[in-house]
Amino acid sequence: MKQATRFFTTTSASLAFLASLFVVNSAVRAEAPINQLTQSEQRSGWKLLFDGKTTDGWRNYKKDSISDGWQIIDGALVRAKRGGDIITKDKFDSFELSLEYKISKGGNSGVMFHVAETDGPPWHTGPEVQVQDNVDGHDPQKAGWLYQLHAPEAPNWSPDKSITDATRPAGQWNQLYIRIAKKDCEVCMNGVRYFRFDMTKADWKERIAKSKFASLPNFGTLGEGYLCLQDHGDEVAYRSIKLREIADDGSVPQPIDGSLNLTSNLAFPNLQWDQWEAVDDAGKIRDLRLMELTYAKDGSNRLYAASQYGAIWSFENRSDVAESKMVLDLRGKVKDWKSRGANEEGLLGLSMHPDFKSNGYFYVYYTHPTEKKSVLSRFTIPRDGSLAADPSSELVIMEIDQPYLNHNGGSMEFGPDGFLYIGMGDGGDRNDPHGNGQNLAVLLGKILRIDVDHPAAGKNYGVPADNPFVDKENAAGEIFAYGVRNPWRIAFDPKTGDLWAGDVGQELWEEILVVKKGGNYGWSTREGSHAFGNKAADDGASPAIEPVWEYDHQIGKSITGGRVCRSDRLPQINGKYLYADYVTGRVWALTRSAETGLATRNEQAIPDSVAVLSFGQDESGEVYILTNSSRGECIYRFDKAVAKTDVAKSE
Repeated sequence: MKQATRFFTTTSASLAFLASLFVVNSAVRAEAPINQLTQSEQRSGWKLLFDGKTTDGWRNYKKDSISDGWQIIDGALVRAKRGGDIITKDKFDSFELSLEYKISKGGNSGVMFHVAETDGPPWHTGPEVQVQDNVDGHDPQKAGWLYQLHAPEAPNWSPDKSITDATRPAGQWNQLYIRIAKKDCEVCMNGVRYFRFDMTKADWKERIAKSKFASLPNFGTLGEGYLCLQDHGDEVAYRSIKLREIADDGSVPQPIDGSLNLTSNLAFPNLQWDQWEAVDDAGKIRDLRLMELTYAKDGSNRLYAASQYGAIWSFENRSDVAESKMVLDLRGKVKDWKSRGANEEGLLGLSMHPDFKSNGYFYVYYTHPTEKKSVLSRFTIPRDGSLAADPSSELVIMEIDQPYLNHNGGSMEFGPDGFLYIGMGDGGDRNDPHGNGQNLAVLLGKILRIDVDHPAAGKNYGVPADNPFVDKENAAGEIFAYGVRNPWRIAFDPKTGDLWAGDVGQELWEEILVVKKGGNYGWSTREGSHAFGNKAADDGASPAIEPVWEYDHQIGKSITGGRVCRSDRLPQINGKYLYADYVTGRVWALTRSAETGLATRNEQAIPDSVAVLSFGQDESGEVYILTNSSRGECIYRFDKAVAKTDVAKSE
């Protein structure tokens, strides 16, 4: 918002702005379809407030129609000349609003909510999220700020406390997200959270009392009203204006096509974990958290389970199995995930060598206990009938420096080609501060592919000759794909060989990827199929590949990537990708078309809340749910729902 108003004049700058609506800026990544809803949005209650063709649903403030100052140009709603403030024809109380805007050089506009048609202008009642050119604009209140009320704030956990400016320059599209709910409101600019606020608390009233709006009795207090796009005398364009109303209980519809009527039951109810105690030496309860459940192709019918605190066990794959055998105990050698800030650290990955039957090799990925680095190592189980590994057999394959405690990745699997694939997080903190996701010179924010059988170049591994960036200057040859934030987890489809990954989002979107050789999945120039931040794509970066599926943070907040079921025990999930959200505990089954590569159906797998850490799989293709438990009851399987079941729950 500004005090002075500049009306439209035909200048070279304004003509350039209008012309820019007809060209695609090569620096901007491919994103969600313009003026359309994604599949997930269609299923979860979003609706379009502007379809790119008509101004239906909008009118000028205190008028019955919309003036010709607002024009539709190339699918955008453009303030092309003096047109006055416009508002929606409907009122909204609790809602989410997502839109894209393009501001002219030096320009200013705004988006207001809970506007009433009183004696004064819209800003007498409706708080305004500022829209302006932050470089050449004249208002000290920057784009994305809640005018005179809130500016960007760093989260408490982040070491970077600087004020974020995530806007893209004048003439480029920016994405603005606003959530106004009963007690939890939020504003994000290009996917970066700027601030949260609560309009029911005293702090809200105190901020108003210190602002220019203090004398306006209805400002920010009405609880419902119109949305308003402000005419401040400058050229501005809006498009992809979407809204979702929030229920009184804060809920939104799940993005599902139906329910499979399944439940989860303990897969091995009698299983005891060798040498594991639920109470540590200090007398504190310590949950068992399983990160991986896998098998070796050795005909033994044994499963291998890895816990985050550093222990690996094996046991027979029988529902009545009671005994497990400690394969390897890495406690003390692995960072304790219970230590301060280490929730995403510890033993994070386990994979058995394809020729395990002959060589006894298996690979682990863990966090170093004292240094900021991840370690990939090989251990050996002697081929003398022993079930335990030799702790002294460790061969460090690679070490990767980690700048922060989070986003360590660590999921890994051998592919059908015999190479080891490793999911690497971007290094942590927020907003990818080092730009690792798009930087092909570093291993962070990537899917790696290495040859553990043919060491080369003085390393304990080789780089496959057909890796996509082997011959690219200033690129790491180990990289198979890039542009991921924190892949949790990765898994190959046993039947098709497709590599699936669940990539954890930051503020707004969780995504599912099918990873292709050389593929760029966008982070950190986008999150899912949506804009993120204002970093320019690196020169030579390939076009970003859309996720197979995504869901927003009112549905869930931390995806647990899953596996494709290839067991015929339950036909309703055979061939479907089973995945979950760790925070909300929802578990889904996704169907993907082999012809188009697109998701065609998303179903609720089980209705109960399950804090899924990971998914495991056995040689028959059966998929298991892995969770945490102080009783050691961590492995569940999918079953048909019955009247009463033991349902997997986190404690």
